[in-house]
Amino acid sequence: MLSKAKMIKENHTALSDFIFIGYSEFKVLQVLLFVVFLLIYVSIVTGNGLIIYITVTDPTLDTPMYFFLKSLSFLEIFYTSVTLPKMLVNFLAQNKNISFVGCATQVYFILFLGGTECFLLAAMAYDRYVAICNPLHYKLIMRKELCLGLVTGSLTVNIPVHIGQIYLLFTLPYCDSHEINNFFCDIPPVLKLACADTFASEVYMVAASAVILILPFCLIFVSYVKIISAILKMSSIEGRKKVFATCSSHLIMVSLFYGSATIVYVSPRSRETLIVNKLLSLFYTILIPMLNPIIYSLRNREVKISLRKLFRRSI
Repeated sequence: MLSKAKMIKENHTALSDFIFIGYSEFKVLQVLLFVVFLLIYVSIVTGNGLIIYITVTDPTLDTPMYFFLKSLSFLEIFYTSVTLPKMLVNFLAQNKNISFVGCATQVYFILFLGGTECFLLAAMAYDRYVAICNPLHYKLIMRKELCLGLVTGSLTVNIPVHIGQIYLLFTLPYCDSHEINNFFCDIPPVLKLACADTFASEVYMVAASAVILILPFCLIFVSYVKIISAILKMSSIEGRKKVFATCSSHLIMVSLFYGSATIVYVSPRSRETLIVNKLLSLFYTILIPMLNPIIYSLRNREVKISLRKLFRRSI
């Protein structure tokens, strides 16, 4: 009896692959979804690539603010490349599967790059705080060494946190059903397939979310409280508008990214929330990286000027 139970557990654990459901029940939509997501991927790479190019080649954009924007654009390209190419293949493939190791790798890099973005957004908020609240000491404080250190720190702080999450998640025994109700591997839909107590993994996920989501958000919140306080003390209305304009793009990105990611990783689990999470996970992993260059180029005077110069040179 014991050996039989052990054999069943081994069969459940030694799962060779997962299958993505996504919207596979709508077979007619698969080609349309492929075209839509291909266009989105091309726009993400092109838009963020343009931001990287102008911040590297235009000397007027050689400032800490645009160094962070360039880093964010690099991050967005890598972030979407973790999920979108596989999604595009699955839209046209008969077998919409991913290996067990491939799924674990995908989850790790989604968490790692997403967590890095949280800290990078916090670093960008700190940069705006120093520029607005301590303008005379801005160049002294925001040296290249500090900017590089903040970006490097954003990357390294995430490495050990998510290794523990992956270990807990992928050492669980998985049941006969291995259909992931999503377009890519993510913690909530994968966790739903486990046929063992997932309490430890859920607690770790909430604790990791507190460190990776809430801590940077608190830093952003404090920075903007001080920024808004400084703006309100300005006597000139034009000055207020100009200063707020430099922060508005960043505030929009923070609101979109944090809003969707917090609902997915911190909200309670239910059938309804899993359906909503499937849509929200697409929002923060794909649509936000697509909106990033649009938001920063439309709401940023220096970026618009640099893009015009680039198009003039091209013509």
